[in-house]
Amino acid sequence: MATKSQIEWTDATWNPVTGCTKLSEGCRNCYAHRMAKRLHAMGNNRYANGFDVTLHWDLINLPLSWKKPRRIFVNSMSDLFHESVPDEFIISVFNTMNQAYWHTFQILTKRSERLLELSKNLTWTSNIWQGVSIENNEVLLRIEHLRSTPAVIRFLSLEPLLGPLNSLNLDNIHWVIVGGESGPKARPMENEWVRNIRDQCILSQIPFFFKQWGGVRKQLAGRTLDGKTWEEFPKANR
Repeated sequence: MATKSQIEWTDATWNPVTGCTKLSEGCRNCYAHRMAKRLHAMGNNRYANGFDVTLHWDLINLPLSWKKPRRIFVNSMSDLFHESVPDEFIISVFNTMNQAYWHTFQILTKRSERLLELSKNLTWTSNIWQGVSIENNEVLLRIEHLRSTPAVIRFLSLEPLLGPLNSLNLDNIHWVIVGGESGPKARPMENEWVRNIRDQCILSQIPFFFKQWGGVRKQLAGRTLDGKTWEEFPKANR
């Protein structure tokens, strides 16, 4: 439940919640759903409920035992702000992140309305990076919700990128990640979509991270853009 990660922009994952429900077009081919089904079939106790939302209270304090600083992706197998996760559980997760000041915690959500609603009740220490997932122009309102939170670092994960995003409002956004969909039934991503977003980031002086082209065999497609590997991060105390 807390492992070294192969996700390019983080070091480790921490999953005090597992399971989710599909919300928008970016969820159609959810990798976490596929993985949860596999782990359930293998008899993994953490996935006894399959992909139903499950709270793991015994994992709440786990990052406090990791003494080496690392970037930690929170709930790679769920969404911390899912409607089935109680407020008090979310507050407990934040309490741990507040205490573990030597780590950097990276949270992603598609449920930006609840993020905004709860944000005033949470303590946003500088080691907490909050992001929203954006797959197309239909969900741009998530950025407005994120922008209204007191998070010190706010970032966008444009993955899976399913269409052009030619007019992003990047005011008070500190980092942008782009990635294509991978795995079975992966939908294609156009080169120009990525270049346009990169150029918007350069113009706005915002760190740009290109994660992958994706596809059914993402390793073959690679992750370079115009001959360069883009691995920029926001400047923040770690």
